[in-house]
Amino acid sequence: MHKKLYMQFAASCTFLIFAFLSYVVKFYPEWLEPFDDTITTAVRSLSPNWDGFFLWITQFGNSVSIALLFLAVFLVLIRGKKYIDALWLASNVVIIAIIVNPLLKLFFSRERPLLEHLVVETSFSFPSGHATASMVFYGSLLLLVPLFIQSKVWRLSLQGLLAIFILLIGISRIYLGVHFPSDILGGYCESLTWLLFTYPMYRKQRLIRVLQKKQL
Repeated sequence: MHKKLYMQFAASCTFLIFAFLSYVVKFYPEWLEPFDDTITTAVRSLSPNWDGFFLWITQFGNSVSIALLFLAVFLVLIRGKKYIDALWLASNVVIIAIIVNPLLKLFFSRERPLLEHLVVETSFSFPSGHATASMVFYGSLLLLVPLFIQSKVWRLSLQGLLAIFILLIGISRIYLGVHFPSDILGGYCESLTWLLFTYPMYRKQRLIRVLQKKQL
């Protein structure tokens, strides 16, 4: 019960951050310039030594990579008869990454930074699609890990790696010049809000399913 309340509180916080960013991006984008410029300057100061690394890491957040990895995990869950888990993962990716985020991009219509782009991008900037997709997909995996890995050391190690992976994908978009830091933060908060609100409901349904199996 307490864990559910903590997650709902955290979800409320990320939603408020996203709502604030959305309002500012839509009506007062200049307010974000000090924040965006400071972080962008710090990240892009790593150039050009890190070009290869960030060009590689950013590929794990694109639509093709997410789709292939999602299908692989989804099929493994279905094969293992983990239907509730597969449904939750699928709903997260489809609703947030495929439906909601593209619509939000069209609504805000924020142009990308006027910097040299190391990759080609044609869509609008806010919220970042890579940040949104990586958080909702790899974040879902992070939350699913404790249900399938019993060893605390391996569980925490894998969760830590997933968290770092999500962060690096977001940083790569700033480094490559195709996103403002506020785009990344917006994408993270969009997905986190969804995950934190839906995870307790998913756990409840999973518990009911387990209890039903034991009664059979």
